[in-house]
Amino acid sequence: MNNRSETIKKVCEALRADDMELASSIAREEYPFERPTLAGRRYAELESTQIFVRDGFLDRYSGERLIFPAVLRLISRLLPNEFPAHPNWKMSESHIVYWELFPTVDHMIPVARGGLDDETNWVTTSMLRNSAKSNWTLEELGWTLLPRGDLKQWDGLVGWFLEYVESNPAHLSDPYIRRWHRAAVRVLKAI
Repeated sequence: MNNRSETIKKVCEALRADDMELASSIAREEYPFERPTLAGRRYAELESTQIFVRDGFLDRYSGERLIFPAVLRLISRLLPNEFPAHPNWKMSESHIVYWELFPTVDHMIPVARGGLDDETNWVTTSMLRNSAKSNWTLEELGWTLLPRGDLKQWDGLVGWFLEYVESNPAHLSDPYIRRWHRAAVRVLKAI
């Protein structure tokens, strides 16, 4: 890998010599600006659940077991003081579980870096690691892609969620829980 600091040093040396053209040329050739494209993608509950189930609710970057999103929200409804959840994810007002164990869909190769926006490039990871990864590649971060988990060994507590809601259907009045419930039922019927 090119030593980025050496490139900047060469740019600075060219600028010191008042050679703007050389500085510009070095920057373009050795450390070009790559304008990111914004994916701006929000995954529907069904799409997300399909990926989480496929990956066995395993964070593909750390190997940590993750929790089905509706389980966390249901716990926050039942125990709001112990597991607060801010509707806009305000970190100072939400339990850290929402960053550590909440699964998200990540583009393994960022779309901004040429990755595809399809299931071949989607992996399950925590909100925390998704935020940390941003538009970096796994190689740049020194991360590796871990194998998928086995849903028979860990189901992200989706089985518990379906059983609990079946016994306590009043929770389906919450639109968030209802959407995730519908997604879980559809995905699990398909496997």
